[in-house]
Amino acid sequence: MQARVRALETLLTEKGLIDPAAIDAIVETYETKVGPRNGAHVVAKAWTNPAFAEWLRVDATAAIESLGYTGRQGEHMRAVFNTPGTHNMVVCTLCSCYPWSVLGLPPVWYKAPAYRSRAVINPRAVLSEFGVTLSPETQIRVWDSTAELRYLVVPERPAGTEGWDEAALAALVTRDSMIGTGLALAVGDGQ
Repeated sequence: MQARVRALETLLTEKGLIDPAAIDAIVETYETKVGPRNGAHVVAKAWTNPAFAEWLRVDATAAIESLGYTGRQGEHMRAVFNTPGTHNMVVCTLCSCYPWSVLGLPPVWYKAPAYRSRAVINPRAVLSEFGVTLSPETQIRVWDSTAELRYLVVPERPAGTEGWDEAALAALVTRDSMIGTGLALAVGDGQ
């Protein structure tokens, strides 16, 4: 797939139809200004501010918008919170609905038919392939994103982070942890 994208970009550049600098700027925007950093900020705020966490739980769209994160495929959001007994995971079984404004560009695997079907049929096995092993007692809830509603997983706050500020906490939040195919980084992993 990457070779095809490069070949297409090269062809379009040679024909003068696209400017590689413009493509780089767009990708840079989605990698650094839009996306996972935004979602990490939302999660860190929820971890440090109980009132914000409750607002996020009740009206994620408004809570997220209050931080300035709106736009493409993030208009209707719901936040689901991981707990010691429940792990949430997001999939879009019909296409690849994904909240770009808080998670950035969707990973290739998120759009893959194998992920889209297997996440529903056997989520524990899929999580294992991502390196996430949960206790057998942990319930796994799979949320199906749609064109009308997209999900953000709020992972459990890592132990040993009491007293940390939002910026330090945000460094522990990964895109995969906000999809549910990963966990927040442990203390020492994100710093």
